[in-house]
Amino acid sequence: MTPHTQLPLQAVLFDMDGTLVDTERLWWEAVEQVAGRTLTDADQPEVLGRPVEHTADWLATTTGAPAADLAAALHREFATRVRTGIVPRPGALDLLDALARDGVPTALVTASPRAVADTVLDALGAGRFAVSVTADDTGLTKPAPDPYLAACRALGVDPAACVAVEDTQTGVSSAEAAGCAVLAVPSLAPIDAAPGRTVRDSLVGVTPADLRAMVTHETPYELRVLTWNLWLGGSKVDDHRTKQLKAIAETGADVVGLQETGGTAAEELAKALGWHHHRAGENLGVISRHPITARFGDPDVGFYGAAGVRITVAEGREVDLWTCHLDYTPYGPYESAFDALPAAGLIAHEEVRLTQMRDTLSRIAEVTEDTVPVVLVGDFNSPSHLDWPDVEWPVTKAAEAAGLRDSYREAHPDPAADPGHTWSPIHPVHEDGSGRPEPQDRIDYVLHRGLTVLDSRTFVVGAPSAWPDVSSNCWPSDHAAVLTVFAVPRR
Repeated sequence: MTPHTQLPLQAVLFDMDGTLVDTERLWWEAVEQVAGRTLTDADQPEVLGRPVEHTADWLATTTGAPAADLAAALHREFATRVRTGIVPRPGALDLLDALARDGVPTALVTASPRAVADTVLDALGAGRFAVSVTADDTGLTKPAPDPYLAACRALGVDPAACVAVEDTQTGVSSAEAAGCAVLAVPSLAPIDAAPGRTVRDSLVGVTPADLRAMVTHETPYELRVLTWNLWLGGSKVDDHRTKQLKAIAETGADVVGLQETGGTAAEELAKALGWHHHRAGENLGVISRHPITARFGDPDVGFYGAAGVRITVAEGREVDLWTCHLDYTPYGPYESAFDALPAAGLIAHEEVRLTQMRDTLSRIAEVTEDTVPVVLVGDFNSPSHLDWPDVEWPVTKAAEAAGLRDSYREAHPDPAADPGHTWSPIHPVHEDGSGRPEPQDRIDYVLHRGLTVLDSRTFVVGAPSAWPDVSSNCWPSDHAAVLTVFAVPRR
């Protein structure tokens, strides 16, 4: 084949089990079916990571059945389960699709036999890979470098210009011995970082640009995005503009999506900071230390709606940022906590916000360019389906269906350990005087498509006094802000 010398990233080479798909569970079930009993931890050395022939020979010693018959039965049972129950690892298919769009060749490099690999390829789509190398195709398999070297030869690429994606130390050793850069996504045992090796918890959010940077050794740009509902411009708190400026400085934000601006906040904050700004109606605005090169949406948008800008982070690197504010009534957490409304009723009452979100997503789609990442921030006034296990909140589901990822939940996947509440730092009890605890929830978001999340956190200055004694608070809002730090690829 002709080497892909025009690409700084010439190819990406994927391990199979534990990296692209979770087939260990299916293999275990197949062995149990053929063995006719429940397997135990003591059986693992003879089952996990072993060729079919090894497990068949082992079963033959305990069952008395011919090893060849057992091997055929294992193949049959495993293939049936793969065809009906294969589970791609999180982010795996998204990354494969993104590489295909960028024209980066991919290969499957596995220590499993050809029969097993072909079954998985059929389930995933064999056309996703230009080459596949299995245990049957080389004299030595992992941890020897032979499988990765064979894949590179078949693709006509330089191993040093390739990234191998692996989940075990055995596979990492194989790829590194071949001279590839390695993205390690551990599935069982931990893998330490090392020169030429990047370790991630999952493939979720990994982009071709991230992999390209691993072979070109380019450091990505950093973009710090803040979303902040200013609470009627901040007017409930004394000296609010000074306190807003101080808070923005403390976050180190590069761009801020604002809601409840009181009309003039974006312009006044930008002027004081020496930044660029966009005002949309009396409620929405964006301020940015980076130049704003385009403005999107209705410039006279009402109190609820969305507005966007395009900013130039560096020469040739742009990002679209949209800020939105959705209607606050009826408010789902109140209906759940105070009225005991069941999930179906909560979802049904989201129709107004869902319509507003769909309009926002439609406006974004009208101006989106494939090469420009998108960030959508705002006060959604809706909880997330990622936080409530029993309620499929449709507003955040719609954003997810449009390909937007929740940066806070990427950084903090466990909502029990890291709830990330943004409503409300000043309302420990409901303001109707009943003394009922105020439902605390996460309703402010930084969503994105096409970037890598480095960190995300909620932000409040000090310990604000509770409503109504808020005039002297250092924090001039009734919402917590959300700050996300993104890596922006250089090209």
